[in-house]
Amino acid sequence: MSEASTEPSAQPTESQASTDPSAPAEDVVLGVDKLVVEFRNGRQTVHAVSGVTFAVRRGETLGLVGESGCGKSTTGRALVQVQPPTSGHVTYRGQDLSKLSKRQLRKVRTKIQMIFQDPISSLNPRRRVRDIVAEPLNIWGRGTRSERAARVREMLEAVGIDPDVAGDRRPQEFSGGQCQRISIARALMADPDLLICDEPVSALDVSVQAQILNLLADLKAQFGLTMVFIAHDLAVVKNVSDRVAVMYLGKIVEIAESDDLYRSAAHPYTEALLASIPEPDPDTQADHKALSGELPSPLNPPSGCRFRTRCPYVQDLCAEQEPPLRDIAPGHQVACHFPLVGAAAAAAVGDADGDADGDVGSDAADNEAASGPVGGPSPAEASSNG
Repeated sequence: MSEASTEPSAQPTESQASTDPSAPAEDVVLGVDKLVVEFRNGRQTVHAVSGVTFAVRRGETLGLVGESGCGKSTTGRALVQVQPPTSGHVTYRGQDLSKLSKRQLRKVRTKIQMIFQDPISSLNPRRRVRDIVAEPLNIWGRGTRSERAARVREMLEAVGIDPDVAGDRRPQEFSGGQCQRISIARALMADPDLLICDEPVSALDVSVQAQILNLLADLKAQFGLTMVFIAHDLAVVKNVSDRVAVMYLGKIVEIAESDDLYRSAAHPYTEALLASIPEPDPDTQADHKALSGELPSPLNPPSGCRFRTRCPYVQDLCAEQEPPLRDIAPGHQVACHFPLVGAAAAAAVGDADGDADGDVGSDAADNEAASGPVGGPSPAEASSNG
Protein backbone atom coordinates (compact mmCIF):
# COMPACT_ATOMS: atom_id res chain seq x y z
CA MET A 1 0.00 0.00 0.00
CA SER A 2 1.34 3.43 -0.90
CA GLU A 3 2.26 5.91 1.80
CA ALA A 4 -0.46 8.32 0.68
CA SER A 5 -3.18 5.73 1.14
CA THR A 6 -2.27 5.12 4.77
CA GLU A 7 -2.86 8.72 5.85
CA PRO A 8 -6.26 10.12 6.79
CA SER A 9 -7.69 12.49 4.21
CA ALA A 10 -7.36 16.24 4.63
CA GLN A 11 -9.90 17.82 6.89
CA PRO A 12 -12.81 19.33 4.96
CA THR A 13 -13.77 22.95 5.07
CA GLU A 14 -16.84 24.01 7.00
CA SER A 15 -18.85 24.15 3.78
CA GLN A 16 -17.79 20.62 2.90
CA ALA A 17 -18.78 19.43 6.36
CA SER A 18 -22.40 20.52 5.93
CA THR A 19 -24.69 17.90 7.38
CA ASP A 20 -27.21 18.13 4.56
CA PRO A 21 -25.74 19.92 1.53
CA SER A 22 -28.30 18.42 -0.86
CA ALA A 23 -31.34 19.91 0.89
CA PRO A 24 -32.68 23.13 -0.71
CA ALA A 25 -32.86 26.01 1.76
CA GLU A 26 -36.64 26.20 1.46
CA ASP A 27 -36.94 22.54 2.50
CA VAL A 28 -34.99 23.00 5.74
CA VAL A 29 -37.40 23.47 8.64
CA LEU A 30 -34.79 23.35 11.42
CA GLY A 31 -31.15 24.29 11.09
CA VAL A 32 -28.56 23.84 13.84
CA ASP A 33 -25.11 25.37 13.39
CA LYS A 34 -22.23 24.86 15.84
CA LEU A 35 -24.58 24.60 18.81
CA VAL A 36 -22.81 24.79 22.17
CA VAL A 37 -24.43 24.40 25.58
CA GLU A 38 -22.26 24.67 28.68
CA PHE A 39 -23.02 24.87 32.39
CA ARG A 40 -20.86 26.47 35.02
CA ASN A 41 -20.19 24.28 38.06
CA GLY A 42 -18.21 26.40 40.44
CA ARG A 43 -14.86 26.91 38.74
CA GLN A 44 -15.52 24.11 36.29
CA THR A 45 -17.53 23.99 33.07
CA VAL A 46 -19.77 21.14 31.99
CA HIS A 47 -19.47 20.75 28.22
CA ALA A 48 -22.94 19.31 27.58
CA VAL A 49 -23.17 20.04 23.84
CA SER A 50 -20.10 20.94 21.80
CA GLY A 51 -20.43 22.26 18.26
CA VAL A 52 -23.43 20.23 17.05
CA THR A 53 -24.53 20.91 13.45
CA PHE A 54 -27.39 19.35 11.50
CA ALA A 55 -30.46 20.21 9.43
CA VAL A 56 -33.96 18.74 9.42
CA ARG A 57 -35.91 18.81 6.17
CA ARG A 58 -39.63 19.35 5.83
CA GLY A 59 -41.63 16.19 6.53
CA GLU A 60 -38.74 14.03 7.76
CA THR A 61 -37.98 12.48 11.11
CA LEU A 62 -34.42 12.84 12.38
CA GLY A 63 -33.47 10.37 15.10
CA LEU A 64 -30.98 11.60 17.69
CA VAL A 65 -29.45 8.72 19.62
CA GLY A 66 -26.74 8.08 22.16
CA GLU A 67 -26.21 6.69 25.64
CA SER A 68 -27.26 8.52 28.79
CA GLY A 69 -25.18 11.64 29.40
CA CYS A 70 -24.27 12.29 25.77
CA GLY A 71 -26.18 15.59 25.61
CA LYS A 72 -29.08 14.60 23.36
CA SER A 73 -31.84 15.85 25.71
CA THR A 74 -29.94 19.09 26.32
CA THR A 75 -29.76 19.51 22.57
CA GLY A 76 -33.52 18.99 22.33
CA ARG A 77 -34.21 21.63 24.98
CA ALA A 78 -31.83 24.05 23.26
CA LEU A 79 -33.73 23.62 19.99
CA VAL A 80 -36.82 25.21 21.54
CA GLN A 81 -34.72 27.63 23.62
CA VAL A 82 -35.94 26.13 26.90
CA GLN A 83 -32.22 25.90 27.61
CA PRO A 84 -30.57 28.96 26.01
CA PRO A 85 -27.49 27.94 23.99
CA THR A 86 -24.08 29.22 25.06
CA SER A 87 -23.21 29.85 21.42
CA GLY A 88 -24.18 28.73 17.94
CA HIS A 89 -27.40 29.17 16.02
CA VAL A 90 -30.78 27.44 15.87
CA THR A 91 -32.91 28.55 12.93
CA TYR A 92 -36.54 27.75 12.29
CA ARG A 93 -37.58 28.39 8.70
CA GLY A 94 -34.73 30.85 8.34
CA GLN A 95 -35.33 32.70 11.64
CA ASP A 96 -32.48 32.65 14.14
CA LEU A 97 -34.29 31.88 17.40
CA SER A 98 -31.51 33.33 19.54
CA LYS A 99 -32.00 36.75 17.95
CA LEU A 100 -35.75 36.95 18.51
CA SER A 101 -37.29 39.01 21.27
CA LYS A 102 -39.14 37.18 24.05
CA ARG A 103 -42.45 38.12 22.46
CA GLN A 104 -41.37 36.93 19.00
CA LEU A 105 -39.91 33.70 20.40
CA ARG A 106 -43.11 33.00 22.33
CA LYS A 107 -45.09 33.27 19.11
CA VAL A 108 -42.71 31.09 17.10
CA ARG A 109 -42.84 28.41 19.80
CA THR A 110 -46.46 27.70 18.89
CA LYS A 111 -45.06 26.08 15.73
CA ILE A 112 -42.34 24.17 17.63
CA GLN A 113 -43.70 21.89 20.33
CA MET A 114 -41.96 19.45 22.64
CA ILE A 115 -43.07 16.10 24.04
CA PHE A 116 -41.25 15.34 27.27
CA GLN A 117 -39.80 12.10 28.57
CA ASP A 118 -41.92 11.76 31.71
CA PRO A 119 -45.56 12.12 30.63
CA ILE A 120 -47.01 12.19 34.15
CA SER A 121 -44.79 14.95 35.57
CA SER A 122 -45.29 17.07 32.43
CA LEU A 123 -49.03 17.33 33.14
CA ASN A 124 -50.51 19.52 35.88
CA PRO A 125 -52.03 17.09 38.44
CA ARG A 126 -54.56 19.68 39.62
CA ARG A 127 -56.19 20.25 36.26
CA ARG A 128 -58.68 18.18 34.33
CA VAL A 129 -57.67 16.64 31.03
CA ARG A 130 -59.95 18.81 28.90
CA ASP A 131 -58.45 21.93 30.49
CA ILE A 132 -54.88 20.68 30.01
CA VAL A 133 -55.43 20.00 26.31
CA ALA A 134 -57.31 23.27 25.78
CA GLU A 135 -54.63 25.40 27.46
CA PRO A 136 -52.75 26.41 24.28
CA LEU A 137 -56.00 27.70 22.75
CA ASN A 138 -56.93 29.54 25.94
CA ILE A 139 -53.52 31.20 26.22
CA TRP A 140 -53.64 32.49 22.64
CA GLY A 141 -57.36 33.24 22.67
CA ARG A 142 -58.14 31.13 19.64
CA GLY A 143 -61.77 30.43 18.79
CA THR A 144 -64.94 30.63 20.82
CA ARG A 145 -65.61 28.44 23.84
CA SER A 146 -67.63 25.95 21.76
CA GLU A 147 -64.95 25.88 19.04
CA ARG A 148 -62.27 25.16 21.64
CA ALA A 149 -64.33 22.36 23.15
CA ALA A 150 -64.84 20.83 19.70
CA ARG A 151 -61.12 21.08 18.99
CA VAL A 152 -60.26 19.38 22.30
CA ARG A 153 -62.66 16.55 21.51
CA GLU A 154 -61.21 16.16 18.01
CA MET A 155 -57.62 16.03 19.25
CA LEU A 156 -58.31 13.59 22.09
CA GLU A 157 -60.03 11.28 19.63
CA ALA A 158 -57.05 11.62 17.26
CA VAL A 159 -54.70 10.27 19.95
CA GLY A 160 -57.03 7.47 21.01
CA ILE A 161 -58.51 9.00 24.18
CA ASP A 162 -62.29 8.99 24.68
CA PRO A 163 -63.15 12.65 25.52
CA ASP A 164 -66.40 11.70 27.22
CA VAL A 165 -64.65 9.34 29.62
CA ALA A 166 -61.37 11.23 30.11
CA GLY A 167 -62.38 14.88 29.90
CA ASP A 168 -63.24 15.38 33.57
CA ARG A 169 -60.50 13.18 34.99
CA ARG A 170 -57.04 14.22 36.19
CA PRO A 171 -53.60 12.92 35.05
CA GLN A 172 -52.99 10.68 38.08
CA GLU A 173 -56.01 8.63 37.07
CA PHE A 174 -54.33 7.48 33.86
CA SER A 175 -51.51 5.11 32.96
CA GLY A 176 -48.18 6.34 31.63
CA GLY A 177 -49.13 5.53 28.05
CA GLN A 178 -52.44 7.38 28.35
CA CYS A 179 -50.69 10.39 29.86
CA GLN A 180 -48.28 10.44 26.95
CA ARG A 181 -51.22 10.44 24.53
CA ILE A 182 -52.67 13.41 26.41
CA SER A 183 -49.29 15.18 26.23
CA ILE A 184 -49.19 14.61 22.47
CA ALA A 185 -52.73 15.96 22.10
CA ARG A 186 -51.77 19.11 24.01
CA ALA A 187 -48.64 19.58 21.87
CA LEU A 188 -50.71 19.42 18.67
CA MET A 189 -53.37 21.92 19.78
CA ALA A 190 -51.36 24.94 18.59
CA ASP A 191 -51.02 23.45 15.07
CA PRO A 192 -47.21 23.02 15.13
CA ASP A 193 -45.25 21.74 12.17
CA LEU A 194 -42.17 20.70 14.18
CA LEU A 195 -42.21 18.27 17.11
CA ILE A 196 -39.23 17.68 19.40
CA CYS A 197 -39.82 14.28 21.02
CA ASP A 198 -37.50 13.84 24.02
CA GLU A 199 -37.45 10.09 24.70
CA PRO A 200 -41.26 9.90 24.57
CA VAL A 201 -41.39 6.11 25.04
CA SER A 202 -38.45 5.38 27.35
CA ALA A 203 -40.66 5.43 30.47
CA LEU A 204 -43.24 3.06 28.96
CA ASP A 205 -43.38 -0.72 28.70
CA VAL A 206 -42.69 -2.37 25.36
CA SER A 207 -46.29 -2.94 24.27
CA VAL A 208 -47.23 0.67 25.03
CA GLN A 209 -44.08 1.88 23.28
CA ALA A 210 -45.30 0.31 20.05
CA GLN A 211 -48.69 1.99 20.40
CA ILE A 212 -47.15 5.45 20.92
CA LEU A 213 -44.70 4.99 18.03
CA ASN A 214 -47.52 3.96 15.71
CA LEU A 215 -49.56 6.93 16.93
CA LEU A 216 -46.71 9.36 16.20
CA ALA A 217 -46.30 7.91 12.71
CA ASP A 218 -50.02 8.29 12.03
CA LEU A 219 -50.10 11.86 13.36
CA LYS A 220 -47.03 12.79 11.33
CA ALA A 221 -48.84 11.75 8.15
CA GLN A 222 -52.16 13.28 9.21
CA PHE A 223 -50.81 16.70 10.24
CA GLY A 224 -47.73 16.92 7.97
CA LEU A 225 -45.28 17.07 10.87
CA THR A 226 -41.49 17.31 10.91
CA MET A 227 -39.93 15.56 13.91
CA VAL A 228 -36.74 15.27 15.92
CA PHE A 229 -36.96 11.97 17.81
CA ILE A 230 -34.54 11.68 20.73
CA ALA A 231 -33.90 8.23 22.20
CA HIS A 232 -31.22 5.90 23.51
CA ASP A 233 -32.74 2.77 21.94
CA LEU A 234 -31.46 2.26 18.40
CA ALA A 235 -34.07 -0.38 17.70
CA VAL A 236 -36.83 2.14 18.45
CA VAL A 237 -35.22 4.90 16.40
CA LYS A 238 -34.86 2.65 13.35
CA ASN A 239 -38.63 2.22 13.12
CA VAL A 240 -39.52 5.93 13.14
CA SER A 241 -36.58 7.82 11.61
CA ASP A 242 -35.70 8.75 8.06
CA ARG A 243 -32.19 9.80 9.11
CA VAL A 244 -30.24 9.10 12.29
CA ALA A 245 -27.63 11.23 14.06
CA VAL A 246 -25.48 9.49 16.68
CA MET A 247 -24.16 11.56 19.61
CA TYR A 248 -21.29 10.83 21.95
CA LEU A 249 -20.20 13.12 24.80
CA GLY A 250 -21.75 16.25 23.33
CA LYS A 251 -20.76 15.72 19.71
CA ILE A 252 -22.36 14.13 16.67
CA VAL A 253 -20.14 11.29 15.46
CA GLU A 254 -22.22 9.98 12.56
CA ILE A 255 -25.24 10.97 10.45
CA ALA A 256 -26.81 8.83 7.73
CA GLU A 257 -30.05 7.62 6.26
CA SER A 258 -31.60 5.13 8.66
CA ASP A 259 -31.17 2.08 6.41
CA ASP A 260 -27.60 3.03 5.50
CA LEU A 261 -26.59 3.51 9.12
CA TYR A 262 -27.95 0.15 10.22
CA ARG A 263 -26.52 -1.61 7.20
CA SER A 264 -23.01 -0.10 7.23
CA ALA A 265 -22.16 1.95 10.30
CA ALA A 266 -18.88 3.82 9.80
CA HIS A 267 -18.06 4.97 13.33
CA PRO A 268 -16.81 2.44 15.90
CA TYR A 269 -19.23 3.84 18.49
CA THR A 270 -22.22 3.39 16.19
CA GLU A 271 -21.06 -0.13 15.39
CA ALA A 272 -20.82 -0.92 19.10
CA LEU A 273 -24.33 0.45 19.74
CA LEU A 274 -25.77 -1.64 16.92
CA ALA A 275 -23.95 -4.75 18.09
CA SER A 276 -25.31 -4.26 21.60
CA ILE A 277 -28.94 -4.61 20.46
CA PRO A 278 -30.00 -7.92 22.05
CA GLU A 279 -30.96 -10.82 19.80
CA PRO A 280 -34.14 -12.72 20.75
CA ASP A 281 -32.21 -15.99 20.46
CA PRO A 282 -30.46 -17.35 23.57
CA ASP A 283 -28.16 -19.47 21.42
CA THR A 284 -26.77 -16.50 19.49
CA GLN A 285 -23.14 -15.82 20.37
CA ALA A 286 -22.03 -12.19 20.42
CA ASP A 287 -19.14 -11.70 17.99
CA HIS A 288 -18.41 -8.06 18.74
CA LYS A 289 -15.98 -6.35 21.08
CA ALA A 290 -17.95 -4.76 23.90
CA LEU A 291 -17.13 -1.21 24.92
CA SER A 292 -15.00 -0.93 28.02
CA GLY A 293 -14.92 1.82 30.62
CA GLU A 294 -17.37 4.55 31.54
CA LEU A 295 -18.44 7.58 29.57
CA PRO A 296 -15.79 10.27 30.24
CA SER A 297 -16.82 13.29 32.26
CA PRO A 298 -18.11 16.29 30.30
CA LEU A 299 -16.18 18.40 32.83
CA ASN A 300 -12.94 17.28 31.18
CA PRO A 301 -13.54 15.68 27.75
CA PRO A 302 -10.65 13.75 26.20
CA SER A 303 -8.45 15.54 23.70
CA GLY A 304 -8.82 14.80 20.02
CA CYS A 305 -11.55 12.24 19.40
CA ARG A 306 -13.75 12.05 22.47
CA PHE A 307 -14.44 8.36 21.87
CA ARG A 308 -10.76 7.38 21.84
CA THR A 309 -10.67 6.33 25.52
CA ARG A 310 -13.14 3.50 24.74
CA CYS A 311 -12.39 2.79 21.09
CA PRO A 312 -10.88 -0.63 20.30
CA TYR A 313 -9.12 0.85 17.23
CA VAL A 314 -7.53 3.95 18.81
CA GLN A 315 -4.32 5.31 17.27
CA ASP A 316 -1.95 8.14 18.27
CA LEU A 317 -3.62 10.50 15.80
CA CYS A 318 -6.93 10.13 17.65
CA ALA A 319 -5.49 11.90 20.71
CA GLU A 320 -3.74 14.60 18.69
CA GLN A 321 -6.48 15.79 16.33
CA GLU A 322 -10.24 16.04 16.62
CA PRO A 323 -11.83 14.32 13.61
CA PRO A 324 -14.22 16.56 11.63
CA LEU A 325 -17.64 15.40 10.50
CA ARG A 326 -17.02 14.54 6.83
CA ASP A 327 -18.69 12.80 3.93
CA ILE A 328 -17.73 9.20 3.22
CA ALA A 329 -20.71 8.55 0.92
CA PRO A 330 -23.67 10.57 -0.34
CA GLY A 331 -25.76 11.50 2.70
CA HIS A 332 -23.43 9.61 5.07
CA GLN A 333 -21.08 11.54 7.34
CA VAL A 334 -18.78 10.39 10.09
CA ALA A 335 -16.37 12.03 12.54
CA CYS A 336 -13.58 9.44 12.61
CA HIS A 337 -9.99 9.40 11.38
CA PHE A 338 -10.28 5.69 10.54
CA PRO A 339 -13.91 5.00 9.62
CA LEU A 340 -15.28 1.51 9.28
CA VAL A 341 -16.51 1.14 5.71
CA GLY A 342 -18.89 -1.41 4.20
CA ALA A 343 -17.76 -4.98 4.68
CA ALA A 344 -14.73 -3.79 6.62
CA ALA A 345 -17.02 -2.68 9.42
CA ALA A 346 -18.17 -6.19 10.24
CA ALA A 347 -14.70 -7.62 9.62
CA ALA A 348 -12.94 -5.13 11.88
CA VAL A 349 -15.34 -5.70 14.76
CA GLY A 350 -14.90 -9.43 14.45
CA ASP A 351 -11.12 -9.08 14.23
CA ALA A 352 -11.00 -7.10 17.47
CA ASP A 353 -12.06 -10.16 19.45
CA GLY A 354 -9.57 -12.49 17.84
CA ASP A 355 -6.67 -10.04 17.80
CA ALA A 356 -6.80 -8.55 21.29
CA ASP A 357 -3.03 -9.10 21.54
CA GLY A 358 -2.48 -6.46 18.84
CA ASP A 359 -1.77 -8.80 15.90
CA VAL A 360 -4.35 -7.26 13.60
CA GLY A 361 -2.11 -6.46 10.64
CA SER A 362 -2.57 -9.86 8.98
CA ASP A 363 -6.13 -8.96 8.01
CA ALA A 364 -5.38 -5.50 6.67
CA ALA A 365 -5.20 -6.58 3.05
CA ASP A 366 -8.48 -8.49 3.33
CA ASN A 367 -10.26 -5.48 4.78
CA GLU A 368 -8.96 -3.18 2.06
CA ALA A 369 -9.97 -5.62 -0.61
CA ALA A 370 -13.46 -5.82 0.85
CA SER A 371 -14.16 -2.10 0.77
CA GLY A 372 -11.08 0.00 0.08
CA PRO A 373 -9.96 2.93 2.17
CA VAL A 374 -12.38 5.85 2.32
CA GLY A 375 -10.75 8.98 3.65
CA GLY A 376 -8.17 6.94 5.58
CA PRO A 377 -7.10 3.43 6.51
CA SER A 378 -9.43 0.95 8.12
CA PRO A 379 -8.84 0.18 11.81
CA ALA A 380 -7.01 -3.00 10.83
CA GLU A 381 -4.73 -1.09 8.43
CA ALA A 382 -4.06 1.53 11.05
CA SER A 383 -2.95 -1.14 13.50
CA SER A 384 -0.60 -2.78 10.98
CA ASN A 385 0.97 0.54 9.98
CA GLY A 386 1.00 2.32 13.34
